[in-house]
Amino acid sequence: MTPGAPAPMPDMPGMSSTPRTPAVTAGPNAVTIDNFAFGPQTVTVKAGTTVTWTNRDEEPHTVVARDGSFHSPGMGTGATFGFTFAQPGTFSYFCSIHPFMHATVVVTP
Repeated sequence: MTPGAPAPMPDMPGMSSTPRTPAVTAGPNAVTIDNFAFGPQTVTVKAGTTVTWTNRDEEPHTVVARDGSFHSPGMGTGATFGFTFAQPGTFSYFCSIHPFMHATVVVTP
């Protein structure tokens, strides 16, 4: 130990010296992409609402409407994409990079 340097902190059970990213709480208009899945699988919002997707995976993903009404660019870790749903309807979407990933936005009047 260097003279005058602070003493190292002792290891404590349950404590980690690795910085952690705070958990992001999904709101009613938020979809998280994590572990190659959209969550929640179905979001219900009123017309005029913006839904925001956030990629929490270490792989890139996209958000693509089956009807072509919206299409995100490739989103890396931490990236977000938002789309405002102006009209009521049911909008199925998927990841164009990983087509097995799919979910739905239900828009009410």
